[in-house]
Amino acid sequence: MNILQALFFPPEQPGGVSSMVPHIGERFRKIGWEMEMFSLPKRIRNKGHDEIAFATFDWQPYAGNAIVDKYIQTYKDYIWWVKLRLAGQKYDLIHAHHPIAAMAMKHIFPDIPVLMTVHSSYERELILNGRIAEGGVEHRFLTSIYGELEHQTDRLMTVSNSFAQYIGEYLKEPQLTEVIPNGYDEKRFKPIAHENEVTQLVTVCRLVPAKGLDILLHACAELRKRNRPFVLHIIGDGPIREQLEGLSQQLGIYDDTIFYGYMLHPEELLPFFDVFVLPSRAEAFGSVFAEAALCLLALVGTDVGGIAEQIEDGANGLLVPSENPVALANALETVIADPHFRYEMARAGWNKAKKTYSLNRVISELKRIYTSFGSETEQGNDNQET
Repeated sequence: MNILQALFFPPEQPGGVSSMVPHIGERFRKIGWEMEMFSLPKRIRNKGHDEIAFATFDWQPYAGNAIVDKYIQTYKDYIWWVKLRLAGQKYDLIHAHHPIAAMAMKHIFPDIPVLMTVHSSYERELILNGRIAEGGVEHRFLTSIYGELEHQTDRLMTVSNSFAQYIGEYLKEPQLTEVIPNGYDEKRFKPIAHENEVTQLVTVCRLVPAKGLDILLHACAELRKRNRPFVLHIIGDGPIREQLEGLSQQLGIYDDTIFYGYMLHPEELLPFFDVFVLPSRAEAFGSVFAEAALCLLALVGTDVGGIAEQIEDGANGLLVPSENPVALANALETVIADPHFRYEMARAGWNKAKKTYSLNRVISELKRIYTSFGSETEQGNDNQET
């Protein structure tokens, strides 16, 4: 089959989608499938001028709002870019990984099956980051997009049961949404035997309020009060980095905290740490937990969204309530004080990640779905192990 993987961000960008989809393409190409990747370059701005109309709702009452207008213009730009770069191309199927990509592809290729995987919630991120109000104009517009995706695409998929339940509130037939958790090529993740005298905590994320790093810093300050030694490594960048650095100084843990900024391949550094911790306020899946587990790190996360589906509390990691720095400090103290328990949890997490979040499993499930949309074309040595 000839399949187009339609991303929003270029594949070199950090994040679960961008780190997974290129490996999916590589695996399929090895068994003789044609698979191309497409995304919108950041330099494309205000190029599109197509009139936009949705089948399931009227977006015009939302016009004039900055976030809505930017979303619509980006949709127009994506259509313009598709017309420019893919004119005359033929595909058996298109798999989109962003709502704008899915709608633009269906706009240009109405007769080609378009599948859509919803990986995250833009509106929840905006609410948690304090940029929009729940129930406001932007929130209503963005949640209406889910119904439009259901109408336009030929199959709707997402990455966790909890997120399927969330978007199901905006769908007519939520039971038809298929859940396929993300998968990772375990060859990219190589645990390394090491022994740190002081427990090394690490987190990897975009530095935005939704990730709860303020809660993490307060929890680490509590550890300092309890005389529990640690070093906290924060990998990532974002709009609140300066604020977080200032907070670490106020809390007296700046000397125990290292801010790395953006890193393209954090999995190369992860195996040298001991504990991965991320107290997200919401998470559709939480790809970085699976990646950290494959690096044999103990996991500590919040009992929200896809994180709670990855971690069985006390077995392959520890779960704590969100917005609770004391509970987070207690969990971190447990893994700092008991290295044996920490290792056993890390080993259990590694085993689960290898089994449940295998890229082979994702390839197998996608292959089943892709081939259900038409007779298979020449696929080369299709019976090889994927």
